[in-house]
Amino acid sequence: MELEFSIRFVRAYRALAPALRAAVDKALGLLCADPRHPSLRLKRMRGQREVWEVRVGRRHRMTFEIREGYYLMRAVGKHDETLENP
Repeated sequence: MELEFSIRFVRAYRALAPALRAAVDKALGLLCADPRHPSLRLKRMRGQREVWEVRVGRRHRMTFEIREGYYLMRAVGKHDETLENP
């Protein structure tokens, strides 16, 4: 699958520390290659029919939508902040 990035995602990504950006890059690669990879812990968000979340690390998450032929990356950041406003 291809990736598309919302402006919000890009801004949040740029604000991350370099080590965390590397973890996001790795998670994005895994998402494209194998969305069911165990380290991603892919799941649909509660109360959101079309928004999914994956784990970037212990304290960080990414949210996205599955569109026809691509993933629309919506948000990335600290767990609570990201999942509070996916």
